[in-house]
Amino acid sequence: MTEDDPLGPLDPDFALNFKRNDRRPPCQLYLVSPLDVTGGFADRLARALGAGPVAAFQFRVKDIDQHAAAALAEPLQRICADREVAFIVNDSIALAKRLGADGVHLGQQDGDPREARDALGPDAQIGVTCHDSRHLAMEAGEGSADYVAFGAFYPTTTKEVEHRPDPSILSWWATMFEIPSVAIGGITPVNAPPLVTAGADFLAVCGAVWGGDEAAAVKAFGDVLAG
Repeated sequence: MTEDDPLGPLDPDFALNFKRNDRRPPCQLYLVSPLDVTGGFADRLARALGAGPVAAFQFRVKDIDQHAAAALAEPLQRICADREVAFIVNDSIALAKRLGADGVHLGQQDGDPREARDALGPDAQIGVTCHDSRHLAMEAGEGSADYVAFGAFYPTTTKEVEHRPDPSILSWWATMFEIPSVAIGGITPVNAPPLVTAGADFLAVCGAVWGGDEAAAVKAFGDVLAG
């Protein structure tokens, strides 16, 4: 049991009998930006989005002011809009509102989803990081979140890892709730299949795409998601 989840541990065998509801859309790809989106990153993003289906792109930069962040975001946002890919801002409700972004992704310390809903309106996509906690995920859903994110499922260098959920949490969530779940943390085309099988609605990926040939990586994820 984690300190964040008063529901206690979930039986890892929960996933053994899981079968995805046919009415639930297939799992999709959700790209997360590297921290450095300067230089030629816009061209890399365009290549990635042109290589296969991508549902959303999360703009994630740290330790710069909102004006500088907006200047970096705007060309990337146009690329996403041209390809009908949702543009999600990490952490900052204010920046998401300033940009007219499609949504915002909130960590546990980044604000309440109800606050984001009030600021961004009824059509915004609001996601909440829930680590390995079913309790936090249910709170997010009750607070008007559009998706919940669980992870990190695998070792990752993108951010410090404190929580390592079992894939069965994805099965439990998909069985109990209609709100989509996002699996995140060290996901590659090689280790992604168990998360898809367990019921993830989206795979959030960063290093596996931007750490090499982004177009080849998106194609490889596309092959996994196509079954």
